[in-house]
Amino acid sequence: MSSIEDLHAVGQSIWIDNITRDLLDDGTIARYMSEYGVSGLTSNPSIFEKAVANSHAYDDALIKASAQGYSSEEAFFSVAIDDLRRAADLFAPIHAATGGVDGWVSLEVSPLLADNANETIDAAISLFAQADRDNLYIKIPGTPAGLRAIEAAVAAGVPVNVTLLFSTEQYLEAAKAYYRGIERRINDGLNPAVHSVASLFISRWDVAVNDRVPADLHNALGIAVGRTSYAAFRDLLASTWVAGLLAQGAPVQRLLFASTGMKDPTARDTLYVESLAAYETVNTMPDTTLAAFVDHGDISVGLDPIQGEAGEILARVAAHIDLPELAERLLEEGKRSFIASWESLLNSVSAKVDASS
Repeated sequence: MSSIEDLHAVGQSIWIDNITRDLLDDGTIARYMSEYGVSGLTSNPSIFEKAVANSHAYDDALIKASAQGYSSEEAFFSVAIDDLRRAADLFAPIHAATGGVDGWVSLEVSPLLADNANETIDAAISLFAQADRDNLYIKIPGTPAGLRAIEAAVAAGVPVNVTLLFSTEQYLEAAKAYYRGIERRINDGLNPAVHSVASLFISRWDVAVNDRVPADLHNALGIAVGRTSYAAFRDLLASTWVAGLLAQGAPVQRLLFASTGMKDPTARDTLYVESLAAYETVNTMPDTTLAAFVDHGDISVGLDPIQGEAGEILARVAAHIDLPELAERLLEEGKRSFIASWESLLNSVSAKVDASS
């Protein structure tokens, strides 16, 4: 079997962590689907910032939106939703064939709302209605305010991709928020089939610690966190509470491995994908990682990690690093990074509009 078929045989979905209008127009995303088995797509403010700033594909639509009185943020969401509707329609047959398990695209609420639960809830409901696609996730960060918003948005019937999760503990809190939302729907006599994924970021752990731990621990922490989180995912599914919800028709909130492009040029470029192949999960990867995995990926390599067991790795790293503190710092840095990209994105939108005046 090919490396892609190997992942599918394990039970992991492959999504692409990218979207631009050019990729839609030139058929690249459709080719990823037909040739590589890609069955979903994620986006974030950084991806859209690059797409808008580095392409003229959005200029006319942004100028038209501005002429209609849209703010820069409203103009951006109008073009982003147009792209994601097109992508959602491409993936719609997969979504239908898998009963909603696969075939998703994702749109993030404004990162400026990360610490405001009520505004995040309103934005999630509004954006999902505006997009008008059943297979579109609204991305909400796993901040304390975001957790409250996740529960309420799910209870309101909005499919949610929980983003900016780093530790196993953060993952579990996000998962519990999702299932509380499902429980509210069941208690209200509503359909519990509101899907979700929980996106755990991998590579940023290793970027943060590689220069502070022994060489044999380089690029090992992210994988260890991924594996302990997967064990927690399986335990949660087997718990009396969640098993009871699943028995009443609740979907499994799948664990999604994000930020799986290798940042260390001296390491195997497919290491994160190979090491985190697991049943009922998703790996969303950048184009370069997807191409590398198609070319020379081998999940048998990663399933027998040279660094040892996850618990041992965490214990050894913890001798050098305060891991709970680092998890909180990575979340805060992730928030700041997305806010910076968001502000740059809105500046690019304004610049496109101003250039036409």
